[in-house]
Order: sequence, then structure tokens, then C-alpha cells
Amino acid sequence: MSKHSDLSAEIIEMPIGREMPIETLEARLDVTYNWGYEKSRQDLRDLYKKAQRSQWQPDITLPWATPVDLEKPQYPEELFPLHGSDIYRRMTEPEKTRLAQEMFSWILSQFLHGEQGALLAASQLVVSVPDMDSKYYASTQVFDEGRHVEVYDRYLHEKIGFSYPISPYLKKLLDLILTDSRWDMKLLGMQIMVEGLALAAFGMIRAQTNEPLLKKLTHYVMLDEARHVAYGVLSLRNHYNDMKEADKLEREDFIYEAAVLMRNRFLYDQVWEKVGLPVAECKQIALDSMSQQLFRQMLFSKIVPAVKRMGLLSDRQRHRFEDLGILHFESWADPFEDLERETADADQLVA
Repeated sequence: MSKHSDLSAEIIEMPIGREMPIETLEARLDVTYNWGYEKSRQDLRDLYKKAQRSQWQPDITLPWATPVDLEKPQYPEELFPLHGSDIYRRMTEPEKTRLAQEMFSWILSQFLHGEQGALLAASQLVVSVPDMDSKYYASTQVFDEGRHVEVYDRYLHEKIGFSYPISPYLKKLLDLILTDSRWDMKLLGMQIMVEGLALAAFGMIRAQTNEPLLKKLTHYVMLDEARHVAYGVLSLRNHYNDMKEADKLEREDFIYEAAVLMRNRFLYDQVWEKVGLPVAECKQIALDSMSQQLFRQMLFSKIVPAVKRMGLLSDRQRHRFEDLGILHFESWADPFEDLERETADADQLVA
């Protein structure tokens, strides 16, 4: 078992806390100079150049004057976690509308908080990764993540009008990533797990939403996220080949534990509590919902192929992924294919 806590329970009971404006974590981090400045990683140098060419400006690129009608559902009703349940059937139309607004705000709030976590992790990578090409690329991601925090914060507070605190499941995962002193664990946790899930989630939102500002915002964020996942895979794809078995097992445990945290993150505890619905019952309905099961599984469609490519999909891990219902993604598209497709589509943006 890894040094991380065992997170393998079906539903982890975690208290819903109050969001604090400022929080400080104590983290140990090695600062690595590279005085040789060698160009040793052409693949990462190419990705760095691609990032330079792909920068976009939120104030210019996105149509912020677009009105957002919160009375209209932002995604199909059939995807609501409670859809089809007795609780949902008893709700009035105004109650359903309010619930849809709360869900919409909660989802985008978690993206906002995840992007801040990615901003902090990317800045740590600049400091800790050993080779210059990796430092160069990580520096572009810091700028990307700052832009993502900006656009989600602006959308939430200008278009929706309110936001949610960070999910305790997401907070626990970000804390594990940011306080781990090893650069490869930061790449594994943030670039592969968090960014891989975000890339899949953004793809589903872009496909489902009819709101033009959010669709365009999501498209541009996805252009950046595809590069971020590619950075993680490029950096780690050969890193674990000669690693001691005990150390590889620790990485596998972390991946599985992170997967459980991210799965449980989408049980919407905070929404049920805010609107006055029975939290435990609603969490169970969301866990059992076929549409939500499919949604949660699809979140791992980018992660599992990346884990396999890095050599961290052992027989033991395969059994655990099978229990989570995500093993079948091992044969899905490599994240690099997403990078190439998203980049090729950059000039064909949504109206």
C-alpha cells in the first residue's frame, strides 16, 4: 500500500467545509537548476513551440457580451443525476430549474478550483523538473492555467452570479499532488489524472451545451488541455521502465486512489445540501444512475490509455480498473491523437 490513505471505499464520507479565502499548505519541493541548458528533449521542445503558437487572449477571443439565459437548461435533462427518481418526479418545474442552475454553477466551480490547482502544480514543475525542455514547456502551462482560472471565474461571477466551494474530494487530491515532493508524482497526479479527466469532461460539455459563450470558452480551454496531457505522457512514458517494483506499485496505488476520489467527486454532495435534499439518498441515486455511470466512466477515457502507455497498467491495476468500469478504455485513442485533432480544428471554431 502506498503512503497515501486508502481511498478504495465505494463512497467516502467527507465533511462539507466552508471555503476559506486564503489557505496555506506546507509543502517540500526540491529546486532544480539546470546550468547546461541542453536541448535533450526534442519532443518537449516541439510541444513548447506549439504552445507558443497557440496562445489566446480571453478579452479578445471570447464573446463576453453574449447573454446567458439561466432559465434554460444548459445540458439535456436526461443527464441530471436525479432524473427518473421519485425525488425528481416530485419536484415542481421552478424547483427543477433552480436545481439545474445549482448543478451548472457547481460543475463550473469545480473546473475553476481544479484550474487553480493546476496553476500551482505547473509552477512547481518549473521549479522541480530536471531538464530544460520540460521547464520551458511547464512555463507555458503556468500561463495557460492562469488564463483558465480567469475565464471560469469571470463566467461564474458575470454570467451565473454565484459559485461553490471546492469539492472535498477534489481538494484532497490537489493537496496530495501539491504536497508531494517528487516531480514525477506531480506530473502523474496533475497532467495525467486531473488534466486527463478535465479534457474528457470538457469534450462532453462542448458536445452537449447549446450556450455559445460556454461552448467557445470550452473549445479554447481544450486546445490547452490537450497539450497539458501530452506533456505528462511525453515526460513519463519511459520514466517508469527501470523503476523498482515497489516504487511502481506506489504510483499504481496513487493512480487508483486518485481515480476513486475523482469518481466520488461527481456525487454532488454540496448541491444536495444547499437545496435541502437528503444528501445520502441523492448521492446513492447519482451513484446508481445509468446516465451518471456512463458520464463518470467517460471521464476516464483519456486517462486509461495514458496510464497504459506509461507502463502502469499491470494485471493488478487492470482488475481495479475493471471494478471501476473503466478498463475498456485501454484501447481508446492516445492523448496525442487528441492533441493533433484539437490543434487541427483550431481554425474551425464554433460560431
